[in-house]
Amino acid sequence: MQVFSIHADQMAETAVLPTTLPDQGFVWLSFSRREFEIMQGQVQQMLQHLCGVQIYDLHLQDVLNNQLPSHYDFTGDYDVLVFRRLAQGRSETDVSKPGEILHRESAHSGPSILRKIDTSPVAFVVFDRVVISVHPVDCAVLKAFVAKLMGSSNLSSAQAMHRLPANPADLMLRMVSSVVDGYLNLRRELTRQLDRWQSELLNPNTRFNDWSALLNARLTLHYLDEICEDQRAAITDWIEALNAWPANDMLKPESLELLKIRSRDVLEHIERVVHHVERLEQNAETAVQMHFNAQSNRTNEVMRTLTVLTAIFLPLNLITGFFGMNFEHFPALHSDDGLLVTEIFMGLVAAGLAFLFWRKRYMGG
Repeated sequence: MQVFSIHADQMAETAVLPTTLPDQGFVWLSFSRREFEIMQGQVQQMLQHLCGVQIYDLHLQDVLNNQLPSHYDFTGDYDVLVFRRLAQGRSETDVSKPGEILHRESAHSGPSILRKIDTSPVAFVVFDRVVISVHPVDCAVLKAFVAKLMGSSNLSSAQAMHRLPANPADLMLRMVSSVVDGYLNLRRELTRQLDRWQSELLNPNTRFNDWSALLNARLTLHYLDEICEDQRAAITDWIEALNAWPANDMLKPESLELLKIRSRDVLEHIERVVHHVERLEQNAETAVQMHFNAQSNRTNEVMRTLTVLTAIFLPLNLITGFFGMNFEHFPALHSDDGLLVTEIFMGLVAAGLAFLFWRKRYMGG
């Protein structure tokens, strides 16, 4: 558990649940999912004391659910955003079962980066002056985000004022943006591995046999596409709710407008991720189609060559068959030059047919 008190130009960390709200600014409480499950009773008491409300049981279940898709919900007292992340995990995960870490290596093959993308959800509960975030254990995004904020708080007051979140909703959007950008950082490695695979598929000199790995990769990309669509739907619902927020003393018009701008920026980043995942999925599908087209063209080339050779040798077989007939009187068989003339004639027929087929592009492409 980490507890932070954030004001316009400063940020302080404590190790206990707050008993009072600061005079200015807001409080951020960060938990791992297991910590929040154990401390939910204390958290509820704290919220009742600080905000006069508690988190509803259904929303508690959403926050603790390790396989919940991205979605947004709200009440008259707080907002809830569950956002499935796309981050590189240290161990193998099953994208179709978010949050489930495989304790032994998966039997599935394919690019390792696709098997190590962790899609565990991150949950946010946003009050007027309190924000609670629930993360997977050892969340690298959380560590990097906290380090960035703590570094900003060490700057001068004028610089820190523009780098620290102005309110709980602003902090939530910044962290969601960090989660999305974390996937954008994986694009290079993911694209490089799939491009290498596509090159192997399109190389006519290699024999590609790892079709099970290819199928698993395509299914994984399909799951990632669904995750990104859920992310986009959740942020779209948040933006629609944000447009109905009134300006007040806690949220001034300029702060509200800044939230809308940041929300649209997050949505634009998610759409970039969606576009990239869809493009990877299309590239994998296109590579498979091009592979089979190349194999079909190669088969056609082989069949055309065999057909041309058959067409050339067919009249030669006819000639040899003619001379093989058992006639009692066959003048050419008793001629001294019969064999030479026949060989020359057969050679001319073969050369003529080969030249004809070459002119008609039946040979050599």
